[in-house]
Amino acid sequence: MEQKCLECSDDFKGRVDKKFCSDYCRNAYNNRLNKDGKNLIRNINNRLRKNWRILENLNVHQKTKTIKAKLLEKGFDFSYFTSIYTTKAGATYYYVYDQGYLVLENDYYLLVKKGA
Repeated sequence: MEQKCLECSDDFKGRVDKKFCSDYCRNAYNNRLNKDGKNLIRNINNRLRKNWRILENLNVHQKTKTIKAKLLEKGFDFSYFTSIYTTKAGATYYYVYDQGYLVLENDYYLLVKKGA
């Protein structure tokens, strides 16, 4: 059955449900379709990954105390985290995947790892 490629409009033969003449056209079509939100998502994921690495490197014993200045010095961005957990006592933990932190007094932070 003759069909037209959704990307380049060339004619091609193939299965009835086939939409593209080649993998190149399929990839080009999908990349063009998704490019608007890609940079935003990529930038957020990069920031989350960097925050996670910083917490992972500083929290070698699964529970560590550190100061805010050390986190900032390494480039930690407090605006990016994946979840918040509030205990029954009212303490709020911020998590970047499995690495978390609790804000303490005098610019101290308790670093924790979920499941540890």
